[in-house]
Amino acid sequence: MYSNKKMGRFAGLLFLILAVTGIFAEFFVRQKFYVPNNLTATAQNIIENEWLFRLGFVSDLVMSTMFFFYAYVLYLIFKPVNKTMSLFLLLCVVISVAMFCQNALNQFSALELLVNKDYSAAFKPEQLQVLSMFFQNIHTKGYFVNQIFYGMYLFPLGYMIVKSGIVPKILGVFLILGCIGDLIDFVVFFLFPNTESVILENITIPADIGEISLCLWLLIMGVRSYKLSD
Repeated sequence: MYSNKKMGRFAGLLFLILAVTGIFAEFFVRQKFYVPNNLTATAQNIIENEWLFRLGFVSDLVMSTMFFFYAYVLYLIFKPVNKTMSLFLLLCVVISVAMFCQNALNQFSALELLVNKDYSAAFKPEQLQVLSMFFQNIHTKGYFVNQIFYGMYLFPLGYMIVKSGIVPKILGVFLILGCIGDLIDFVVFFLFPNTESVILENITIPADIGEISLCLWLLIMGVRSYKLSD
């Protein structure tokens, strides 16, 4: 028999930390600064709240670090279920984390252009504002590129949940649907950028439901026991 409720709860705690830090960075930092169609106001918000901007940047990196450890714990939990799929899950997350950290430099570049006096001496304020917004836009697009591997990690996780039943199988179904939704979202964003649809706007919801529900289950219940096949 294999049983490790503590490891399951630890995985849930790691995901909770990454979710909180990610939500903070996105909704309490980036969206706080951005003013639609107003480069000057956006730049001014960043300059006046430099410390908060830096805190959001660090929060993003904490999130990605927790994601790496979360994936490693999941690898240990699901390795007895399917070694190949658990390794595929870990590799997808490793690539996703590396891409996320690299993309975070685009966000930090938006700040660097506005507060580093070496740049202000070489460019006009209007030029720096445009460049800063450029890096912020590239940072946003980097999120969608990252959805390739972030989305793909959901499939092996969902598959192994359905196969093992160590957490409710319905969560695995949501994660598999989430993988499909994330990949569709990536394709639509780059190939059909002006497409509007209620379905497309909510296509990543299965992933959100699956991951949040899995986090809560792991925190409260851990993982169920199961027999290893010979």
